Amino acid sequence: MVQTNFIPKNPENIQKLVGINDRNLTLLAEGYDTSVVDIGNQIVIDGETNSVKKVLDVLKALDQVLETGVTISAPDVVSAMKMADKGTTEYFADLYKKILIRDAKGKPIRVKNMGQKKYVEAIQKSDVVFGIGPAGTGKTFLAVVCAVAAFKKGEVSRIVLTRPAIEAGESLGFLPGDLKEKVDPYLRPIYDSLYAILGTNTTDRLMERGVIEVAPLAYMRGRTLDDAFVILDEAQNTTDAQMKMFLTRLGFNSKMIVNGDMTQVDLPGRQRSGLLDARHILKQIDQIKFVQFSANDVVRHPVVAKIIDAYEKEGTQN
Repeated sequence: MVQTNFIPKNPENIQKLVGINDRNLTLLAEGYDTSVVDIGNQIVIDGETNSVKKVLDVLKALDQVLETGVTISAPDVVSAMKMADKGTTEYFADLYKKILIRDAKGKPIRVKNMGQKKYVEAIQKSDVVFGIGPAGTGKTFLAVVCAVAAFKKGEVSRIVLTRPAIEAGESLGFLPGDLKEKVDPYLRPIYDSLYAILGTNTTDRLMERGVIEVAPLAYMRGRTLDDAFVILDEAQNTTDAQMKMFLTRLGFNSKMIVNGDMTQVDLPGRQRSGLLDARHILKQIDQIKFVQFSANDVVRHPVVAKIIDAYEKEGTQN
């Protein structure tokens, strides 16, 4: 067991580093099984040598970001912790150098880890990008961010967001309302992302004008999507035929983003996921990029990554 102290470069940053009600320090203490205490002008760390070193690495990385004027929060702490586990905190500050876009409240949106950085870079460079990995990695949100950014720059004239209307153990037929009202709950994550980035009024106005279209995958059949940024979410629930149908909608001056989680396939019977087959069939095409996320890229509460790991281990054993 060892004890060490950390003093930020700028004493005024101590409260920003500690977080509201010591929230950031609590994450560090729980994550590394250490004692991390704010004593006014410095932070005292007690624990095993390796754990204390990681806590120091995280605090140094966060302090470096604070020095640039960026405000940090719990997700930033979690991202720094994951990079400390890999020994890559020296690259942490690089994640904060580029603002992708500002949300409806003017808050800057940046990538949170190297996995997200690779994903965004792939979207900027490739015509078709597949983002494959667990929930909480930011696949849908970042795809929508890139779509809105491209629209604001005039790179595309419309945004199309879609997903298959496959029920996760429930039946659409028992829900009240017409088809749109039945399907809308399944498109809620996409709506949430749009509202967070553009605001409710702007999103609704652009949807009324047809600039933004949110629709079930079946509505894509027979269309050619030119000058559009197209996102297919929950792609693990597409069949081979649906995946081929969707990908062949790609028009000139358009981008397609296909997101999915192979551990959450809800297709009935023994149908193979179109996402799984697409990864095998299309891997040699240069214009198509596959980005694989893992539990380490999850930007939700640290327990979420542990839950994902536990289920993956159980699935492997069975």
